Amino acid sequence: MAETTTIAYTDDVAPGSLITLDGQMQWAGLLMGPGTPYEIDSGGLTGWEDLPDYDTSDADHPTSHGAWPGARYAKPRKVGGTVWTLPPQDDTASSLAAMRALRQALLLGDEERWLAVRLHGETLAVRARVSQRVLAADRTYTTQGVSKASVQWYATDPRRYAVDEQTAVTGPPQPESGLTWPLTWPLYWGQTATTGDVDVYNDGSAPTHPVLTFTGPCVNPTVNERVSGRRLRYEIGLAAGDELVVDTAAGTVTLNGTASRRNTAAADSSPEELFSFRPGGAQLAFRPDSFGAGAQMSVRWRSAEW
Repeated sequence: MAETTTIAYTDDVAPGSLITLDGQMQWAGLLMGPGTPYEIDSGGLTGWEDLPDYDTSDADHPTSHGAWPGARYAKPRKVGGTVWTLPPQDDTASSLAAMRALRQALLLGDEERWLAVRLHGETLAVRARVSQRVLAADRTYTTQGVSKASVQWYATDPRRYAVDEQTAVTGPPQPESGLTWPLTWPLYWGQTATTGDVDVYNDGSAPTHPVLTFTGPCVNPTVNERVSGRRLRYEIGLAAGDELVVDTAAGTVTLNGTASRRNTAAADSSPEELFSFRPGGAQLAFRPDSFGAGAQMSVRWRSAEW
């Protein structure tokens, strides 16, 4: 007897992991577009390539024309589209299965999942929830099994991210070994084991927030971002194997996956939410006060687009 495989359409699988063709869209564990029973309407998606709405802190001049420019912060992104279910003709069982899979995937849930779209070889993804679903139970569906679904997703973070997550790792700066005596020509000054510096690159148009992990043994782990001048510094001692994880998007600082340690932030440490990589390059310098063998800093990030 053949083994039956059950697909969990609501599983939050890796963004774009099911996509193989241009024009395909992946929502959680459901793949839509060319080569699937779910055809995306010719009108495409709304809100995908648009700049999101934003709030501004511009202040009007009280005694002259215009205003003083202030900061602008993007609001959540709304993405909408129409999907047609196109099962084999006159196959009632397939029509029902396709409709049930769509119902299962497009549910009213609290947790955000990955919504990924591939266009011209580029796959971008947002974290989103279904905010609206209209499934037409009309004559076309009743007689032919072809149904029409109008869907809207709501992404609290409006940025669209590259599906490939990048990682960089560095240890603390190590001094050069210096000259070896007796001196011989040519002179060899030794080689630095690690500089404690690492370059990262955001190949997008929007700032992106990294996740930084400090691994002990080290005291007062500190990272400076030389382009923006911001720094993160925590007044805490990490034993060998301890991990202090800083999620700058969520604004959390967690020790060994359980205990919050945001209260250890030093007075000269920037707010975690302001520590981001602008489009282009960033230069990070890992500078703990003291450290032992095995201490390091790792950085994870995705390039971001508006």
